[in-house]
This record gives sequence, structure tokens and C-alpha cells, in this order.
Amino acid sequence: MDASTVGASVDAATTTGSPAVPVHASITPPPAEPTTADTSVPVPDGPRAEPEPHGAMAAAPERLSPAPERTPNDVAASGTIENRQDDAAPESTADETTRETIADGTAQEPAAADGTGHSAPTPSTPEPVGTAADADATAAAPEQQAQAQAEDTEPTPAGTEHDAEHAGSADHTNSTDDTDDEDDAQDRRTPEAGTDDGAEPATDIEPAADAEPPPPVDPEQALAAVGWELDPLTLRERAPDPAQLRVIRDGLTGKLDTTLDNRSRARLLSLRAVASRILGDLDDALGDARLAVTYAEATGEFRRTALARARLAEALRWRGDHAEADRLFAEANSPELPDRLRALLHEHAGRCCFDQGRLTEACLHFERALDLRHGEDAQLNARVEVALDAVAERAAADGFGPAPRRPEEVLGTPCPPVATFDEEQQLWGYADAGGEMVIAHRYAEAQPFHEGLAWVRRPEASRWALIDTSGAALIEANNGYRAVVPFSDGLSWVSMDGKSRWMAVDRMNIVKIPPGYEEARPFRNGLAAVRQNGGWGAVDLTGEVVVPTRYHRLGTPLADGREVDGFTADGLAVVELAGRRGVVDRAGRVVVPPAYPTVVVHPVAFLVAAESGRWGALDRRGEPLIDPVHPGRAAVVAEIDRLLADASPVL
Repeated sequence: MDASTVGASVDAATTTGSPAVPVHASITPPPAEPTTADTSVPVPDGPRAEPEPHGAMAAAPERLSPAPERTPNDVAASGTIENRQDDAAPESTADETTRETIADGTAQEPAAADGTGHSAPTPSTPEPVGTAADADATAAAPEQQAQAQAEDTEPTPAGTEHDAEHAGSADHTNSTDDTDDEDDAQDRRTPEAGTDDGAEPATDIEPAADAEPPPPVDPEQALAAVGWELDPLTLRERAPDPAQLRVIRDGLTGKLDTTLDNRSRARLLSLRAVASRILGDLDDALGDARLAVTYAEATGEFRRTALARARLAEALRWRGDHAEADRLFAEANSPELPDRLRALLHEHAGRCCFDQGRLTEACLHFERALDLRHGEDAQLNARVEVALDAVAERAAADGFGPAPRRPEEVLGTPCPPVATFDEEQQLWGYADAGGEMVIAHRYAEAQPFHEGLAWVRRPEASRWALIDTSGAALIEANNGYRAVVPFSDGLSWVSMDGKSRWMAVDRMNIVKIPPGYEEARPFRNGLAAVRQNGGWGAVDLTGEVVVPTRYHRLGTPLADGREVDGFTADGLAVVELAGRRGVVDRAGRVVVPPAYPTVVVHPVAFLVAAESGRWGALDRRGEPLIDPVHPGRAAVVAEIDRLLADASPVL
């Protein structure tokens, strides 16, 4: 189903309710532990005294090859869980170890996964967000799990000779997804389970009487295997076995009791919030989800925080707190996230709009979700079809509701005045969103408002003044600033001579960073690119140099074609030295040495061009991921998408 289905489905106003749509998977109960309230607070991440238990994190495993279909009971007996997707294509570019690497997304903290510069990063695995921001659990082979726990590091690629040699290796069944690729990555080579129809595998082999019992299943794996159903009337998920889900929730509580690091606590709390929400314990779900956001924000990791906010938004949505839920969905959804995660965030934002009767706005979200996945995600297509049927039925009875809101309305931020030019007076002024003039045409030059502030210059003056949204001057022109940069992160770069000696001031004209830079870019995510003595580097909001000014260029091209003038939200920047490009993180560490003609930042990897002009990719540790054999970067992005192909989405 493509985006055009939106209009067609909505027009079908007579459509009746559809049966619940199952999100296939299996359930395996973990050891039961009593549920307790979590009241601890975030602690600084860093080396731990002992390895994190159960390094496997929640991610729906992808299905890469046919396997015997099994029911939840079979999975419970075997102790292994893996979802599968009936139409998944065989991997063609990377071997198992390579796919493990892209599953974890980042290892040395340069990106969302580990963008805060910790020395001992937690192994990470992408987590699919099939509903509000779904669960993260994958099956881990015991021996690889033990090794990952002991080393507390992420797996490294076995090599890059995978494009041709491993084409068609359909027997690799490890799971990858980009929705939480900063969490614990482990080997997921386990028998497949959780098929669409849950059919029993045909077998005549009786288990040996003295066979050892299977190891206990991790509750995160069990949660990932739950076969959720989507209610076609409420667009909410339903658990097929609430008792089983309670057991899983108790298992998550048990893991929380022995987990201390912020990353894992953020993940486990948000997953326990998912379980409580589906069970109807909305107060418990809300408490866990809010605390999960606190822990996620303490890690400074972009995608982890986005997922925690989305899960909190779903808890709020189920409680009827739609305004805050809408805001959180909007805050979580960023162009720097993987398209798969962005699509799911739009889908669930659309469900929240559906609850409010904002049916036109809901359709726009559903359409955007389909566009981001290019109609290639069969399960997303099926869920959106159910949602559009529900929209059509409600619209036939009650209409499509109010007009869609502007982003500022959803985020709860004021819409700043917009600069307008008067042709007759040849002067600039500012008008509000309705077109009414709020600041008269009296300026020869007028910059856009940023953070409620705008630099303006009157015709009779050669220096800039700073005004607020009422037009009141906060910094007068007589302060002598001949060149200015819009405010960001509370600071603005200004220059007295208009050419050099840039310094940073706040809105009260207090100098926060002394003059001394030949050029300076606006702050972004707490860092600003600066040039000194001919070299580019970066400073933080206190003026401390975090990246030495030794590079010939600092700017970050993104895989979607945009270029960031500085650091990404993950804390990464592309630098150039002697015509070669590499990547540094927010702590100034070199993630990718400057050795490539071109480097492009992808949400879970780095796209690199070789001297031959062919394109390949590195993982977020800078290790080879895809050989440079592709004619263009679009082909590499498509290969990464195949490596990240998810199975049925889970909560």
C-alpha cells in the first residue's frame, strides 16, 4: 500500500471495523519475580564494577531464511526466541558478525548510541518500534551472551569480504533494526520462532529423557516475542495472554533490581512501562516511562532518548493526556533518526490524533509513515490500512475534525513573528502568523527570530541591535557589533570589526566566550565550529576547545542530502585534513581517521567513498561494514536497510 491509499481509504466512509491485526511473534515466560516500584535515580555512566546482566536487548529479530514454524509453547520449551518475517530477503552484503555490528549501530559513543564519549560503552542492539515505540528484545546464544557480558564491548566485524562471498546466505537468522541500535548487541543465531500462523512444527523426534533443560529465557526476549493484536476500533494493542505478560513484567523487574547503568535502566524501565500499559496498569506505566526518559536523557544518547519519549507518549495517550503525548511524539521525531523509526513515530502520532478526532491530521501522519518506508514495509502497510479503515468509519459518522495544527501548536511553543518587507518604504518589519504587523517596518536589515530574539539594523545605523518579539531592544546598536550570528543554545557570536575576533554573548550582552576566533558558526547541540589560525575545530558553551583547531574543514553531510553546519544530534562531525575526510565525536576523539575522499553520516553508519569512486560503509566504530563496491551511496543505503530489515514490530 502506498501513500495514495490514504485518500482512497478515507473516502471509503462506509467501511466497517476490521478484525484485529496480529503482530506475529511468540511468548516465552521468564522466571517470575515480584514487581516492585523503581525509585532510583540516574547515575553517571562509566565503567562498571561488574558486567551488565543479560546483555540482550529488545529488538524483533529479522527472518532471513525459512525455518520450522512453532507456537509459543514450542518456544517456551526450547528457550529460544526469534521472530520472522515471511517476505524477508536473504542477506547479500555482510556475514553474521557484520550484521551484529550494524545491529548495535555504535560502539564508541560518537553517535546516538554512544555520543557522550564514555570509555566503556555498553553493547547495543537496534530495537524495533512497532507500536508507540516498541520493545527491544532479541534472542542471544548463551555462549555469545556470556562473552559479551564479560567483555562489555560490542562485537567487531569479521571483515569486509562479504559483498560477493556471502550473497544469498539465507541461513543467518540474527536480528537487526535501527530503532534502538545503541543497546546491547549480541549474537542472535537461534532457531526461528513466532511465525505468522503459529503452526506446530512437524516432527517425529522425541526429546531425550536425560536432556538438559533449556536455559531460562530473558524477559526482554520474551517481550519481543509477544504476538500483539491491534484493535481495529481503538487502534490499541492487545496481549493474547495477559498472564504471560505479567510473568514477563516480573522478569523485567528482576533485571532492574540488578542493573545500575543508565542505558540499561532506561531500556528496562521503558519496556516495563510497555507491559504495564498493555495490562491496563496505566499509573505504573506512566511512572516507569517518565523515569526511563530521565535515565535516557542522562546518557546523552539521541536515539535512546527518542525511544523513551515515544514510549512515554504512548502511556500518556492511553491515559487520555493527548496534548503532552502529541508534544513528545513531535519532540522524538527528528530527521536524524533512521527512517524506520521515524515512520513508526508518525504512525503512533497518527493514532494519538485519531483518539482526539483529528482525523485529517491523523491521515497526514499515516501518509508520512508510508512515504518514509516507500511502501516496502508490509506490516506497517497492514497496520496503516487498519487505521485508515477506522478513520473512514469515524469520519462517516462525525466528520474529519479540526484542521491540522502547525508544529508550533503541537510543541506548545509560540510562533515567532516573521520578517516581512515593505516595497514602498523599502524597510523590514515583522508580522504574526495571521499576517498582522506586530513590529513596524523600520529596519534596513532584519534577521529571523531565533529563541525569541532577532538581530536588526536601522537605516541610519551601521551596527546591529537585538530585539525581542515585542520589538523592545535588549542590546542597542551603540555596542558596536558590525557582524552578528543568530542566537542558538542561548548564545550569539558577534564581531566588532565585522571580519574577525568573534566572541559569544548572551541576551544580556554578557560576554561568555572572549574574542579570538576568525570565524564562528552557530551553536548546535552545545557545540560550535570555530576557526582559529586557519584551522577549524569546535568549542562548547563555556568556550572550552573540545576539538582542536587543526582541521581544514568541519561540516557534516547527512545521508538524506542535508548538511549540518557543525555536529549532529548524535555528537558527530565530519572533518577534513589535507583533502581527506574523517569523523570526530563531541569529545574530540577521532572515530574515523581522515583517510577518505568523502564521508557521509548515516543514522547507524558512515558512508565512505574510495579513491576509485566506489562507495561502501563503516559502522559507528569506524570498522569496515560494506565493501566499497557500489556505484553510488544510494546503493549503500539500500544495503544498510537490508541489513536492518526488521521482523514483525513489537511494543
